[in-house]
Amino acid sequence: MEKRKLEFYHWADKAADDVIKVKGDKKKYVMAAGITPSGTIHMGNFREIITQELVKRALEARGKQVCFIYSWDDYDVFRKVPKNMPKQEMLKKNLRKSISDIPDPFGCHDSYAQHNEAEIEEDAPKVGIETEFMRQSLVYRAGTYDKEIKQALEHTQEIKDVLNEYRKEPLEDNWLPIAMFCPKCGKDTIKSLKWLGGYEIEYECECGEHEKVDFKGKGFVKLLWRIDWPMRWHYYNEDFESAGKDHFAAGGSVVTARGIQKAVWKTEPPLGFPYEWISIKGGKQFASSAGVVITLKEMLEVYQPEVVRYLFASTRPNAGFSISFDVDVIKIYEDFDKCERIYYGLEKVSDKEKEKQKRIYELSSVAGVSEKVPLQWSFRHLTTILQIHQLDIERTIGFYEKEIKDKLDKERLQARTVCVKNWLEKHAPDDFKFTVQDKVQVKLGKKEKEAMKELAKKLSERDWTDVELHNEIYIITKNFDIEPKDFFKAAYQVLINKERGPRLASFILQIGKDKVIELLEGI
Repeated sequence: MEKRKLEFYHWADKAADDVIKVKGDKKKYVMAAGITPSGTIHMGNFREIITQELVKRALEARGKQVCFIYSWDDYDVFRKVPKNMPKQEMLKKNLRKSISDIPDPFGCHDSYAQHNEAEIEEDAPKVGIETEFMRQSLVYRAGTYDKEIKQALEHTQEIKDVLNEYRKEPLEDNWLPIAMFCPKCGKDTIKSLKWLGGYEIEYECECGEHEKVDFKGKGFVKLLWRIDWPMRWHYYNEDFESAGKDHFAAGGSVVTARGIQKAVWKTEPPLGFPYEWISIKGGKQFASSAGVVITLKEMLEVYQPEVVRYLFASTRPNAGFSISFDVDVIKIYEDFDKCERIYYGLEKVSDKEKEKQKRIYELSSVAGVSEKVPLQWSFRHLTTILQIHQLDIERTIGFYEKEIKDKLDKERLQARTVCVKNWLEKHAPDDFKFTVQDKVQVKLGKKEKEAMKELAKKLSERDWTDVELHNEIYIITKNFDIEPKDFFKAAYQVLINKERGPRLASFILQIGKDKVIELLEGI
């Protein structure tokens, strides 16, 4: 990264400076995020991960070490079967158990939780995210938090006071800050739970199990969510953790967690800010339970890793946006390419905008910014070249052979070409799709035929530039008294059997004039 004074050019820098100011100038900071893997981990969940990671990068740019903990809250209860999961009946039979104890309906991992966790653990490093993934089921079952659970029980009244402040009806007298999974049936169907002091509890489960037990080291007792969160803030001495805007609402889990941490553990909560939800273009909200999801893996099929990061680095956390796979993809790539050109001084903007875009580009990088000015290949242009070459990646790369200077150039072109191909095959609207014909499939009127023959004749006479051929086409339409729109329609019908297509002059040259002449003469 270019050495320069880091100021408030980016919201992540502002957050990093706030952490240092409030938490003190420490050598190492702790930040955290987490999600319950009760369904497919989607891009809405990813916003939490990338938000922390961008602040982490900003702290590291200031010479700080950062420990980034990402918790899988897989010791939460399995409450609802997502609609996009197989073996629905099997999953329904396991409701009310810990998510970590549900069999994997796909049969490829040790548990349902691990199946949902595995994909993001595999794909997060591809977008430059380095974090310590932590399965809370293992931590709880190891008895790690037993002391903190006991402390919460000892401060039950203080916790109730914090929670009751935001409740219409106060919590019942026998309310406790804990829950548990029955050692016999594995479910949280506990109909009676009492704390007897110290680590001793008495419980009765709907399955019939009833006993007094010392829970220390047993791992079946856990804190309720609103108490678990501040407990971990305290336990790991966290400095920063953001969350969705709902958690920051009046009476939300952030507000109560801050009060509980201070009341029970007498320590200061981490800094954090709310982020806005993102949606799927068309108005759909992400919902794992309803199976309405887009995963990071699906994003990486179409968006290069640095472009995925750019989507979030270029958007303030309090601003929402939609994940899209339609023609917006082209605009997003064009915006990223412009940001890259600004970084390397290839496009002039105001000093303020330059600093803003340079910082966004740095934070969008996966493994650091290259000192070499990279070559750029337009996503839009690649859609044309790929289809001319029947979606053959190697032939498409060969088309740019004279431009490629080294291995890095080729790797960049290869990565983007793969994304373009995936977009064309899975998401592109029909207007963008075409196939160069092997033989003419249409019948043209006499005037159009004559004009096409003249175009073939002109093409055979010499080599043309884009601008020259474009001008020559308009001369042909004038000489044959044919409307330009009718000429273009006829040309596209001959070339790709469609009425519209890419800009005609450059398209002809990209296909190759010999191939075009062959088609035109075959009318």
